[in-house]
Amino acid sequence: MNEMHSFYGLWALLKPEGEYKRRKGACERLWGNYDEETRQYVYGAITAAKERGEWINPNPYFAIEDVVIRAREQNRQKQTLSYSEYYKRYGTTEEREGWKMVNPTGNKVMYVNVER
Repeated sequence: MNEMHSFYGLWALLKPEGEYKRRKGACERLWGNYDEETRQYVYGAITAAKERGEWINPNPYFAIEDVVIRAREQNRQKQTLSYSEYYKRYGTTEEREGWKMVNPTGNKVMYVNVER
């Protein structure tokens, strides 16, 4: 494992202060639940945010979790298209390139990319 993507590398990057230093055990357990790809993504996102001077949650547990939640939400949005978005992209309603038509509510057709 790349040392900077280790928990200790992340902890050093976050440099929690005050009461947040006590969250180390919970953060290490949270970090341990993620695969290497997710850890690399979190480390990179926090590093980039620091370099840009963006606000990072001072609670290291939530700093980690915030990145993962945002990434999952962005990924979820990238995997679905509305009926009109799909038609605009492909000029047809036929399923293509890993997209599958679904109608989860019975009222609204959507397309889900099942290959992602």
